[in-house]
Amino acid sequence: MSTSNDTTLAPRPLADQRRRRLPASAAFGWLGAGWRDLWRQPGPSLIYGLFVFLLSAAIVFGLFQLHLDYILFPALAGFMVVGPLLAVGLYQKSRDLEAGQPVSLRRMLFVRAASGGQIWFAGALLCVLMLLWMRAATIIYALFFGLRPFPGLEDIVPMLTQTDYGLAMLAVGAAVGGLFAAFSFAISCFGIPRLLDEDVDAFTAMGSSITMVTHNLPVMLTWAAIVLVLGGLSLATGLVGLIVIFPLLGHASWHAYKAIR
Repeated sequence: MSTSNDTTLAPRPLADQRRRRLPASAAFGWLGAGWRDLWRQPGPSLIYGLFVFLLSAAIVFGLFQLHLDYILFPALAGFMVVGPLLAVGLYQKSRDLEAGQPVSLRRMLFVRAASGGQIWFAGALLCVLMLLWMRAATIIYALFFGLRPFPGLEDIVPMLTQTDYGLAMLAVGAAVGGLFAAFSFAISCFGIPRLLDEDVDAFTAMGSSITMVTHNLPVMLTWAAIVLVLGGLSLATGLVGLIVIFPLLGHASWHAYKAIR
């Protein structure tokens, strides 16, 4: 026989998820909960953030070394697509803290997801989406400027802001990029945490993530704005801010998932 405790611990049915109507201010509560998780046994989280920073810096350095700096901005934007997958170890720490389990860097790096390999299949789908986004950015540039070589980062801002073609490309690029960003955010912000937490397939998790986002738009738009602002702060610090900001957002994302699931 099921008890009332079993009922409260079980995930809410899809119909219940649709009825969730959290206020926009709840997003700041998630951020606060993430901040607390970050500084409870902070070592593993900060090492995790340091690893993400070093990986990001290595990719940026590699793009310049390979003369692929023209895809730098799409690559940085694409980071937002795969970010939820990179944060899976941070979800694990927050999950362990909730359950009173020991926290360790090893458990964060070698995560055992309830869904098994489905979480990595979802990660592969997100990587494909990121590559499509980068390819779309390259095609948009070619449509407006033809086969003209990329002028370099020092000349790209005047070219984009002081020419008609540049302004038009910015408008089209922002619209297309916005669609990619909205879709990737909708499928991954709750999809990846659910694959860690429950034994479901990738498409079910991503579909339910879209449902949870679309039926909680005020709080999710607020959360997306917070992520965007903190992501911009990371860029403003030359990515060094990722050491703290990435773990903060990772832990907070877990609390967002738990609040809406």
